[in-house]
Amino acid sequence: MTLNYTLVAELTLARAAIDKLLDGRSHPLRFERCVFDGEDLSRLDLRGCVFVRCSLATSCLSRAQLGDSEWIACRAGGCDFSWADLTDARFNDSDLNNSNWTGARLAAVVFDGTKLTGATFGDIRGLGLAFQDSLLVGADLRGMSFRKQRLIGLDFSGADLGGCDFRDAVFDGGSLRDANLRLARFEGSDLRQVVLGALTMEQVSSFKRAVISAEQAAMLAASMGLFVA
Repeated sequence: MTLNYTLVAELTLARAAIDKLLDGRSHPLRFERCVFDGEDLSRLDLRGCVFVRCSLATSCLSRAQLGDSEWIACRAGGCDFSWADLTDARFNDSDLNNSNWTGARLAAVVFDGTKLTGATFGDIRGLGLAFQDSLLVGADLRGMSFRKQRLIGLDFSGADLGGCDFRDAVFDGGSLRDANLRLARFEGSDLRQVVLGALTMEQVSSFKRAVISAEQAAMLAASMGLFVA
């Protein structure tokens, strides 16, 4: 990967200014502490660009080309990434709360230390997608596959995990408290380090052949009014 960038720093940028920068670039752009709040950036070719401590609150990046882009400590609450191509993109320590990823190509994308509370991930194409140490509280993740992944520090509290595939996954910390688990699959998963919270009988059925700790088993029994002697 190239290490040569054209630096753009500490500017508030409208679409017209970004178009000019893209037309004249000889290297990928590196935006530092720039503001794009509320801008329509849809369909732009931003492949390989780096965003450092930028603000993109409620910006629209729908159908943009964002492959190999990198996002470091950015604030992009409410940002629209729907149908964008983010293949091999990486998000670190960023606020992406209430963002929309519907239909996005997220192949080999990494979210590390990100806030994705309330985010929507419907109909994504996400082979190799990975989350680590991230908040997914109340996120819509229906139908996603986490099969055989090691899930480190993921807070799924209140998330919609309906139909998700967690077979043979290992949970290293994190929470499933109050998540919708309807039709989710956990066969062979290791749940000993995750917070399960109180579960209904229907939810418990999703955990057939999963591994839980003795302490979790006692808590589940207590939540159903049973006592372990």
